[in-house]
This record gives sequence, structure tokens and C-alpha cells, in this order.
Amino acid sequence: MRKFLSMVAFTIMLAAMPAAAIAAESDEETFRQLELFGDIFERVRAQYVDEADDKDLIEAAINGMLHSLDPHSSYLNEESFRDMQVRTRGEFGGLGIEVTMEQGFVRVVSPIDGTPAARAGLEAGDFITHLDGESVLGLSLSDAVDKMRGRIGTDIELTIRREGVDPFDVTVTRDVVRIRSVRSRAEGKAGYIRVTTFNEQTMEGVKSSMVKLKEELGDEMIGLVLDLRRNPGGLLDQAVKVSDAFLNRGEIVSTRGRESDDSQRFNAKRGDLAEGLPIVVLINRGSASASEIVAGALQDHKRAVIMGTESFGKGSVQTIMPIAGHGALRLTTAAYFTPSGRSIQKTGISPDILVEQVKIKEAVTKGGVRERDLRNARENEGAEQPETEKEEVQETTAPQDYQLARALDLLKGVATFNLRASN
Repeated sequence: MRKFLSMVAFTIMLAAMPAAAIAAESDEETFRQLELFGDIFERVRAQYVDEADDKDLIEAAINGMLHSLDPHSSYLNEESFRDMQVRTRGEFGGLGIEVTMEQGFVRVVSPIDGTPAARAGLEAGDFITHLDGESVLGLSLSDAVDKMRGRIGTDIELTIRREGVDPFDVTVTRDVVRIRSVRSRAEGKAGYIRVTTFNEQTMEGVKSSMVKLKEELGDEMIGLVLDLRRNPGGLLDQAVKVSDAFLNRGEIVSTRGRESDDSQRFNAKRGDLAEGLPIVVLINRGSASASEIVAGALQDHKRAVIMGTESFGKGSVQTIMPIAGHGALRLTTAAYFTPSGRSIQKTGISPDILVEQVKIKEAVTKGGVRERDLRNARENEGAEQPETEKEEVQETTAPQDYQLARALDLLKGVATFNLRASN
């Protein structure tokens, strides 16, 4: 009874405490935990079997804290920060893969077109378990990336674990990775634009591609295929600009942070580079982040038909915060929402027409890594994704790029229908 009365008295006293006192109690507990960290740090320095570098220990502790929040928050040391800045400018050295860390292994989010990794046959969803025969278990993501980088022209052997096949080794030759983020060509009377990543040159690349296609096809152009497959994302402002390029009005994307003042809305301005022609956007499980923003905006405004398979499902925004003399902090600061208010976190963009990719006489393994598979991925309490129209695949008669062929068929069908309707 006395114990019960004491608990009641303590509860009443706590309720009567001013907010400042409660905050002080919280600060005291935080300082106690920091003292615990300092004690463990000193014991590791003094008693660990091998001498450990202080800088490495502290960076690992920082990254451990950030990785416990979500898979995309991390600390970038000075070297990693410089590399990230180079990548967003469109040129960097390495293998050419977007990676994350999952289950202790490096997992491929997407190989970048035209890079050593893509030429070696790496695929989205592959696990990299060993680098030159040494296990990646115990390495941080930045450490693993550092080991994959090196002098141009040198080789590295990657051990790959892929769903449905036995583990295998592949040798990749390091090279300067120049990202030409936009490629285009005419496919019959349709325009085809492939966007591989969203860097500082992407919007200019889309503009020049549209000019080139219009000059080549003229009034005979029946529509556009915008290929965002295996596009791991990139700069938010470039995703907004590319979406705006094909919209005349309306919201493109909104971001919502912890505080209401952190919310932003991005709206389209008049001017459609495709001048109202039908658009098909191709996506797959390697389409993430910025590419999902574009697909979601065009889908919600019914400006394009989304075709392919479900996208990766990364519905968060990371802010790079430079720290003087220490690199930068990459921290998840907001969630983004499509114009209809959808969060695609862990669910991705569901295509309007589901079309699996196949190769001649060989079906591609289904599944693969998506945002919802990553450790500590943020939850999504938003609305359910819309129903999709499923397409049957005839494996033995499929062309090499079945998804692109179906997109072109759709544009041809729309063009034929419009021609008949106008007669």
C-alpha cells in the first residue's frame, strides 16, 4: 500500500513539475547516456585486442546512430562528401552502381547505364558479399564503397549472391564513370528518352533531346516514351523540373518535415515540351526517389500512362548538411507526397499497366530489393495503391526489351484511335 501511495505521490509531483524541469530531467538522462558512450569508447581504446583508430571508431559510432534511424541517413567524411559533390555534377570514378547496406552486405539498388558495373551484368537486388575474396561483413557502407574505388584500369573481384542462382564471382575493371544522364532516339514515329539519373545536367538533357526528336520526327511524332527504369534518383530540383516540362499546371510534389514550417509545395508552370502528345513512362524496381516523383506527378495528373513493374518505394527526402572541417551529414528531413497526397514509402509507384520484363527464352527473376526490404525503412500510413492492369507475357516470342515494345504498341494504338476519331 505504501508503495502504491508513493507511486501516486510521484505521479502527482511529476504532473505538477513545470516544463523546464521536465526538460532538465531529460537533459540529465541524455548526459548520463553520453557519459556511458565515453566510458565504452575509452575501454575500447585501452583494452581492445588490436589498437583502433579514434577517428574510425567515432565515424562508425556516428554512422551506427544514423543507420538506426533509416537506411538513407549517414555521415559523409570529407572524401565521401567530395565524391558525392562530383557525382551530382555528373562525373566520378568507380564501378557505377548505386548501393545500400542490408543484412551486413552491400546491396545493389541500381547499376548505372554504360558503366563498368552495368557492362559486367550487375543487377538491381544483387548482394555483394565479398570484395577481392574478403567478406564485407563488419564494414560500413562507406568503407565498402572505398574498397570498390581505386585506380582507373585496375580490377576488383566481386562475389555476387543473386536470387535463384548460386553465388558467383565477377571481375569489374574500374573506370572513370561519366554519367550522361539523358539519352534519346526515335523509335519509328515515337520519341524515346532515357533518364538514368537526376544530376545537374538532367533537365538540359531532356530539353535538348525533345528539340532533337521534334526536328527528326516533325509532325509525324505520335508520342513519347520516358524511360525511368533502373534510375536510382538524385536531385529533387531536377525531378521537379523534368515533371514541370510535361505539365501545364498543378502540384508536382509536396514535402512535409517534422515542423509545419518545413513543408513545401512545388507547382508546375505553363509549357509542355511534348505539346500534349501521349506519354508512356517506364518504371521498374530500380526506379527510386526522384524518378518516382516524376512518375507519380505524371500519373496523378493523368498526363502519362505508367507501365512496367512497381518502383523501389523511397518516399523520403535527404538534406546534405556540410559540417566545417568534417564532411557532411546526410539526414532524412522530410517525406514527399505525390499531387494526390500519396506517400509511396515502402509501396512504390504502381504502374497503370503491369508489364514484366523478359528476355528471349529466359524470364527475369521476379522480386528484388525495394525500399520496404531495407532495414529501418520508414513506415507508410498513407492510402493504398491503385489496382493495376496485368499483362500476360509470352516468354518464347518476346522481343529483347518487352516493356519498351509494349509502350510503343500503346502509343501506336492511341495514334491509330485518334486518327480514326478525327476522320
